[in-house]
Amino acid sequence: MNLLEGKTAIVTGASRGIGKAIALKFAQEGCNVAFTDLFEDENMKATEAELKALGVEAKGYASDASKLDDTEKVVTQIVNDFGRIDVLVNNAGITKDTLLMRMTEEQWDAVINVNLKSVFNFTKAAQKTMLKQRSGSIINLSSVVGVSGNAGQSNYSASKAGIIGFTKSIARELGSRGIRSNAIAPGFIITEMTAKIPEDARKEWEASIPLKRGGTPEEVAGVATFLASDLSSYVSGQVIQVCGAMNT
Repeated sequence: MNLLEGKTAIVTGASRGIGKAIALKFAQEGCNVAFTDLFEDENMKATEAELKALGVEAKGYASDASKLDDTEKVVTQIVNDFGRIDVLVNNAGITKDTLLMRMTEEQWDAVINVNLKSVFNFTKAAQKTMLKQRSGSIINLSSVVGVSGNAGQSNYSASKAGIIGFTKSIARELGSRGIRSNAIAPGFIITEMTAKIPEDARKEWEASIPLKRGGTPEEVAGVATFLASDLSSYVSGQVIQVCGAMNT
């Protein structure tokens, strides 16, 4: 039997990158997938088709994860369409990297709103259904820079550190209702986002990693699948770093 047979998951920001890899892995394990992204575009349609081809129910929804009213509407629609929410993966995220002396208020606010406020929005909206079910697994995508910081990423690091504090608090708050909350902190993962880094800088990064390579979105998806499944039924309030021992 598949690990996530009969479960329904919401994955935010899943038209590409790590979010898409998680959605596909969940579907391979028998999970129905509702996923969101900012726009209903070709990427969303292609992802929806790929998920359906794996024999599960799947649907993409256009939603601004940084706005609570938008989030509540889309979560209500998902519950109407799918009937339940067993897993919530808060993956939506952006970067606007620059040194603090050059960082604008807009660059700070945009990253905090998309990366951190979206986690509040979706968790608040989805918890209603999970509380009724007395079960659920919340998985929040943080980052190793949320654990250890990084020059030029004070906004991103702050948002990802905030996610860790939120994750641990929700684990304590909702644990008595059978709801688990964990964070994944990826390290250097090869995605469209990291592909923009110059090659010499990328090689320098890889050389500093004990496993001597960047990770793949599929490797992050494997950990998310563990946290979504009953294999992790007594794991809550934890931060799992998927970083090839870069951050120990």
